[in-house]
Amino acid sequence: MAYARGLRILRALAKTFYSGCAPLCPPGYWKAFRKLLNCLGMTPPGEVVVYSRKGCHLCEIVKESLVKLHKRGGFNWREIDVDSSAEVRRLYNDEVPVVFINGRKAFKYRMDEQEFLRKLSA
Repeated sequence: MAYARGLRILRALAKTFYSGCAPLCPPGYWKAFRKLLNCLGMTPPGEVVVYSRKGCHLCEIVKESLVKLHKRGGFNWREIDVDSSAEVRRLYNDEVPVVFINGRKAFKYRMDEQEFLRKLSA
């Protein structure tokens, strides 16, 4: 009985995590929660962020690859326009597209799909 209740609570927490509410919790909370989910075989999806800009041919190629790979599942991705703020432009102006996987810089300029899947699963 307690086990089933615990699993229901974990599923509710996982829903909160997946819905993007993670930034509202104290630092370290979700890191411990991810470890717990991994132990239970409930691996959270990877987080992919692409820094790009309008009119960038390489950015379009990377985004097309991500759309294709996203259909397989296993990760969520979002795009950030480097021209949206001065700070982001200062960091990535000459490197677009830049792809981050789970908070780590994984690719810039080009992205190999097989290498992407390998880094996503690491």
